[in-house]
Amino acid sequence: MKKLLFLAPLLVAALLLGSCKKIDKLLTFYIEDSQSVKISGGFPLGQVVPLTPVSVTTRSEEKFKNENTNANLVKDVKLDRLTLTISDPNSENFDFLQSINIYISTNQSNKILLASQDNVPTGVNTIQLTPTTQKLDIYVKASSYTLSTEAKIRKPISRDITIRTDSRFKVTADPL
Repeated sequence: MKKLLFLAPLLVAALLLGSCKKIDKLLTFYIEDSQSVKISGGFPLGQVVPLTPVSVTTRSEEKFKNENTNANLVKDVKLDRLTLTISDPNSENFDFLQSINIYISTNQSNKILLASQDNVPTGVNTIQLTPTTQKLDIYVKASSYTLSTEAKIRKPISRDITIRTDSRFKVTADPL
């Protein structure tokens, strides 16, 4: 009987912890976005070059509504993945790129690193960047944010290149 009294609280605690994880899973969804950026030829080699910032309209309120929540209930937003793909010209690859850092901001005072890739592989036209581990709630909850990029060029870019940026944010909301 004493063993049963001792094990009962442990069993209840295990059930509650398992339930919390299930509830979090039910309250987790993803926000995906794509943007295209054109890189003009003629960048200096070996230097970190800032590219033109891109303003992104989030449409997050619409997504929150579709997921039966709102911005006030969102408790955690993290970047799940960020992929760069050369969309034009189709024959181009990332041989020109040595490293890249992409930053996110809603104004200049809260600019943080969103994702990066050092030693970009050659011969590929799609790369997966390493996402930040920072919380991104304020950026995704905002009506818009700005993506800015710094790139280190490995070899000359002879023609304009269009790169598609596909991002996916993992969002978890509170139930109440």
